[in-house]
Amino acid sequence: MRIDAVAPLPQEGAVAPQLHRQLRNRIISCELEPGQRISETDIAAGYRVSRQPVREAFIKLAGENLVSVRPQRGTYVGLISVSAALSARFIREAVEADLVRRVVERATPEMVTALEDQVVQQRGTAEAGDPSGFMRLDETFHRMLAAFADAPDVSDYLDNLNVQMNRVRNISARQFAPGKLVDQHGAVVDAIRRGDADAADQAMRIHLREFKKDLPRIVDAYPDYFDHIEALT
Repeated sequence: MRIDAVAPLPQEGAVAPQLHRQLRNRIISCELEPGQRISETDIAAGYRVSRQPVREAFIKLAGENLVSVRPQRGTYVGLISVSAALSARFIREAVEADLVRRVVERATPEMVTALEDQVVQQRGTAEAGDPSGFMRLDETFHRMLAAFADAPDVSDYLDNLNVQMNRVRNISARQFAPGKLVDQHGAVVDAIRRGDADAADQAMRIHLREFKKDLPRIVDAYPDYFDHIEALT
């Protein structure tokens, strides 16, 4: 896969943090594939920058386990850790089940309408076969829930925790039709609209447990993308 066919970075701001964000997003989306070799030279040429900010971005990505620097061999996109993805899912279920309970307590008609509109948009991307569009809306949906629970900082915490899980989810969105996930989001919103905290909690748990069903099939389809596969047993 080519890594140099990208737009130049914006002129304003420090280069290394911008480069880190762009490379991080490309790794999480699996545009840069797990195990793919990447070089400072190619990245620098693609983004029209010097090699120093590329080196700084690589160091930060290595600290996030998103790239692996192999002496005498080069730098590679890190494999997806199955154990880290499963741990993130476990924590996320506990956190988001509690979040939706708080949303039920605080929900206004305007909040419910906003969530319902979001689900309609998600269904549109699913029917259009637009997995990238669905993933963007999916992230927005979960951030909206955190905001409506009056806990917006939780989204940033989960974003850092969910790195490996989100890499799997991006593959899943391309591999499987996301219609079932849209229906599950709809069930969460319906429970919020009805003011049923127990139903909202259960709907969110069902939704997040879907990941456990999809993961073994994705590992089977892309075995070279994954590390710590023994965590599935």
